[in-house]
Amino acid sequence: MTRPNPAVAQSATLAEIAREAGVSAPTVSKVLNGRADVAPSTRTRVEELLRNHGYRRRRAEASRSPLIDLVFHELESAWAMEVIRGVENVARDEGLSVVLSESAGRLTPGRTWADQVAARRPHGVVLVLNGLDESQRALLTSRSIPFVVVDPAGDPGDDVPSVGATNWQGGLAATRHLADLGHRRIGVISGPSRMMCSRARLDGYRAALDTAGLPADPALVRTGDFHHESGYREGLALLKLPDRPTAVFAGNDLQALGLYEAARELGLRVPEDLSIVGFDDLPVARWVGPPLTTVRQPLTEMAEAAARLVLDLGRGERPSAATRVELATSLVVRSSTAAPAGEGRAAYFGAQ
Repeated sequence: MTRPNPAVAQSATLAEIAREAGVSAPTVSKVLNGRADVAPSTRTRVEELLRNHGYRRRRAEASRSPLIDLVFHELESAWAMEVIRGVENVARDEGLSVVLSESAGRLTPGRTWADQVAARRPHGVVLVLNGLDESQRALLTSRSIPFVVVDPAGDPGDDVPSVGATNWQGGLAATRHLADLGHRRIGVISGPSRMMCSRARLDGYRAALDTAGLPADPALVRTGDFHHESGYREGLALLKLPDRPTAVFAGNDLQALGLYEAARELGLRVPEDLSIVGFDDLPVARWVGPPLTTVRQPLTEMAEAAARLVLDLGRGERPSAATRVELATSLVVRSSTAAPAGEGRAAYFGAQ
């Protein structure tokens, strides 16, 4: 019995797919090879025809490189180091290496990045940014490369696996701690309004004020960018108010450090004159003087969970729970918070 030549059969199938899709054979080849330079609608049409014709690529597992790609929108913080540590922990246990890249501040990676990842064929991609655009998602999907987003800046979509933290609960706990100490003028330095975690922490702050029966004064709400400089800048603005706050939820630890600097410059002592709460619990929170009361965000554990999830997805082990995983935050009380000083001190400083 004469067996058909596999190469001829595959060629005929590709030609038929090209005719049915109304595209050229090279375009079908690009889809098969995971090239990015194919319109998303065309890729979807060709992929569907490939499935209908029973076309099978070689097993992805056999051709994968022993890598996990880890992509940040920016690397300039201790926050990033905690995430790197978590992904490295899982990669080491699995005998994999980590490829680290940065998108130069963009919330989605550049086009060439997707081509490079497709060429590397890693076991998976962990994204510390908003997510991927449609063409990038299609490219990785066509190459069976799973991806997971850590602490997405915006809504990554219901079908995109992600790992985050209970930011609203953290903002609530930070502000409630200050209210329970007796503070009535509690300020906040939020992060960028485009980021979901910023909005959630700010909403938690407002909920805590409402629960404590405290008015929400718009003058006490400032917006930073989660960096030290904005903590200093917005901290000065808050502390120079005629009726300044006696406590501030700084949004994250780096902004809290900037607020420390602003307080020192104005001759205010922490916590005698000003109580400060951060968010993240970076290692520096324990070293600064006085040690910072903060909300612990389990960054290393979040990164470990994301790395394990992306590997499970690559092995076809779909998680039984929803693709949105949230790890609990917790308040860590140190020495930067105390009951407020007498009203005379605050009034005196405000008159300067």
